[in-house]
Amino acid sequence: MNRSGRLIDGGRPFDWGRTSADYARFRDIYPQEFYEKILDRALCIEGQDVLDVGTGTGVLPRGMYRYGAKWTGVDCSEQQIAQARRLSEGMKIDYCVSPAEEIRFPERSFDVITACQCFWYFDHKRVIPEFYRMLRPGGRLLVLCMAWLPFEDRIAGASEELVLRYHPSWSGAGERMHPIEIPDCYWEKFELVSHEEYPLKVHFTREGWNGRVKACRGVGASLPAEELLRWEQEHRELLLQIAPDEFDVLHYGAIAELRALD
Repeated sequence: MNRSGRLIDGGRPFDWGRTSADYARFRDIYPQEFYEKILDRALCIEGQDVLDVGTGTGVLPRGMYRYGAKWTGVDCSEQQIAQARRLSEGMKIDYCVSPAEEIRFPERSFDVITACQCFWYFDHKRVIPEFYRMLRPGGRLLVLCMAWLPFEDRIAGASEELVLRYHPSWSGAGERMHPIEIPDCYWEKFELVSHEEYPLKVHFTREGWNGRVKACRGVGASLPAEELLRWEQEHRELLLQIAPDEFDVLHYGAIAELRALD
């Protein structure tokens, strides 16, 4: 499914289904500290029903499954959900295909709704009443992201420069550590409980980092096949020049916890 927006990549279409295999293989990379930030808030734990919107390949439900929550994952891409089901074999996680704006679970179905790496794609005015309706009284909306820091990390910066050569309108470039931006329209139904931003080091091999960058919106989800092959060849050559066999890439994590108003 192609999704594009005026403020995302200049409106250039992208399709996560095109990169689902690489996404499944290379983007399950959140370090334990990322999950601990959720647990510190007593969220997504035993006794709670959690809806993960924009679940992709189910990275968040799978990563937190051992903490006992009952997870449901929803994504607009059939290919992403297929990978999520494959990777979740043996886990009691429910998945379904739906855009965030069309989710229709019954009222008060969930204690927590999570949105990880996907919040900026939503039509916020449409999802707010549905999120509020599906949450139980005092339920939480948890917005999460993790991104590499191209200005602080040499390898990340060099990889990003190459992406921009092939996809100049990619708006995922140039990240700096900052709070997650929550549109003002949320304050009619929610209040901000807390937010936190923190540095993270994420470990990669050259193969793993190449795969991680390839599975981003600006590369695997949008470049034509011939350009994608050329990009990957150049990126592999670049990493041979600038990166050791294994290395850490500096990222930052961010979390915003919102509570549904009574």
